[in-house]
Amino acid sequence: MRIADPLQDSCAGAATRDCRHGLATNGCEDCKVRLFSVCAALEVPELEELDRISQAREVPARTTLFEQSTLAGSVFNVTDGVVRLYKSLPDGRRQIVGFALPGDFLGLALQDRYGVTAEAVTAVAVCRFARPAFLAYVDDKPHLLRRLHEFAGHELSLAQEQMLLLGRRTAEEKIAAFLLNMQARYARIGTVSVTVPLPMSRQDIADYLGLTIETVSRTLTRLAREKVVLIVPDGVRLLDLERLKLAGAS
Repeated sequence: MRIADPLQDSCAGAATRDCRHGLATNGCEDCKVRLFSVCAALEVPELEELDRISQAREVPARTTLFEQSTLAGSVFNVTDGVVRLYKSLPDGRRQIVGFALPGDFLGLALQDRYGVTAEAVTAVAVCRFARPAFLAYVDDKPHLLRRLHEFAGHELSLAQEQMLLLGRRTAEEKIAAFLLNMQARYARIGTVSVTVPLPMSRQDIADYLGLTIETVSRTLTRLAREKVVLIVPDGVRLLDLERLKLAGAS
């Protein structure tokens, strides 16, 4: 598995600072995730300044953006695709702690080393910022700091939900809560639908929910048979939202 090296890679055929995120016009100003990422707090001149310290990167599926415990030299804003975040356990197992979607920032923790490994589930596009440059940029922008604190609060809520998911819940309750949470997260970035994209594998879902892959597959099959969900290519369509909400709230 190749580890992405955004410090050395740049947009093909262009100098990094002139890449403009692969767009014909303004980079950060025209970014499709700007309005629901931390960058929404910035005015046009500030976006131009941010654009000058950013690098656009396209990361193939199954490529590692950064590894747990390595020095945190970069901050990433996911602009397309899905990233799995996981911790490696001492016994060799992994615990998936979350999935990053477009608009999510990675690498913002205060520690000097990354607390998790970030790996592309699908082909992923990111904006990469050298951490010292990004922190210096943020220092004199209290409105951006407030936005970052809001995002930190959202991430804390997701972590608390993860703790609840791993608690004393049945497999159906865990899967129902996971599907509803993913639906809400996609809606937050503008994709409102009863069909929830699930590009991650069944094993990923199992590792996230603290279940076996057999239990995940068996539970989804039973929910489909009972017409609670419909399994579609690369996702699940939610047919009986009331039952899912009842189970997910347990």
